[in-house]
Amino acid sequence: NWFIISQLYLNLCLLCFVAGYGHTVPLSDGGKAFCIIYSVIGIPFTLLFLTAVVQRIIVYVTRRPVLYFHIRWGFSKQIVAIIHAIVLGFITVSCFFLIPAAIFSVLEDDWNFLESFYFCFISLSTIGLGDYVPGEGYNQKFRELYKIGITCYLLLGLIAMLVVLETFCELHELKKFRKLFYVKKDKEEDQVHIMEHDQLSFSSISDQAASMKDDQKANEPFVTSQSPTSNDSSLNN
Repeated sequence: NWFIISQLYLNLCLLCFVAGYGHTVPLSDGGKAFCIIYSVIGIPFTLLFLTAVVQRIIVYVTRRPVLYFHIRWGFSKQIVAIIHAIVLGFITVSCFFLIPAAIFSVLEDDWNFLESFYFCFISLSTIGLGDYVPGEGYNQKFRELYKIGITCYLLLGLIAMLVVLETFCELHELKKFRKLFYVKKDKEEDQVHIMEHDQLSFSSISDQAASMKDDQKANEPFVTSQSPTSNDSSLNN
């Protein structure tokens, strides 16, 4: 059971970008090669999974509450979004940093509150230095259950961090700041290209119309026109 739980813990660290985390590492050449292939295939699918989950959560956690206060109470949408982002960030820090740090400081004999908070930050920021690893004491009770709880904490904490980051990225002020780094298109050149394209299209249409008229004239039967004098002479005869 401990082998399966440790492998589950390693898989989460690999797929959630917590690099250099813990002491469970592949030792054989085959294990290292499999680890590379598994990470190359698994990380993109993990990104897709996290993106889909975050996009669904942010609708109920961020967009609908902001829209509700904006429509129901008439508050400014930008102000409501800023207050909501600050409150959501405070709740996330409390639930995934402060409270878990206090729990780790109690469960881990050699950790104080600062070291526990450091572990939470290093883990959820996906740095994963591996200098602090929970659940390594052999005298700990319910060690397997403890590792499963840490695995769930890392996964939920990473999703919460992504939701908070996406919430702040949707703020109007940050959108304006991001526009400073966008590549600006030259409108004059675009208009020139559009006008040249229109001129080419008009000229091609006129050329096609002229060629069609010429074809019609060429296909018409040739009729000789008779002068009125010749008609009068024929009548007199």
